[in-house]
Amino acid sequence: MAVEEEDRLYKIGEVCKVAEVQPYVLRYWEAEFPPLAPNKSGGGQRLYTRHEIDIILRIKQLLYSEGFTIAGAKKRLEIEMSSPPPTATPEPSVQSTVQSKSTDKALGDVKRELTAILRILDE
Repeated sequence: MAVEEEDRLYKIGEVCKVAEVQPYVLRYWEAEFPPLAPNKSGGGQRLYTRHEIDIILRIKQLLYSEGFTIAGAKKRLEIEMSSPPPTATPEPSVQSTVQSKSTDKALGDVKRELTAILRILDE
């Protein structure tokens, strides 16, 4: 079932409903974002894969929710698509553990100093 869903092709009208954008917006994004390149049927109908729909939704999020410009969204999408997907969370390095302990100590020192200042001000 999951394989069938992944292989399914969606017409532009279906994608517009899912993404809640107009067809001319999708056509414009195709020109601006190279990873977005739907196949076309013999009659010229655009056919989108699930992966392309995911790209469209990410583009919409970058532009409309996060306030990126087209150029900024293009760069961000390139970075996201070129970086490998996250796997397991790496173990913290010795360096980050040492930094974390020193940060915790510094925050404790600041808290003690602020508490002492509050006591002085209350007197």
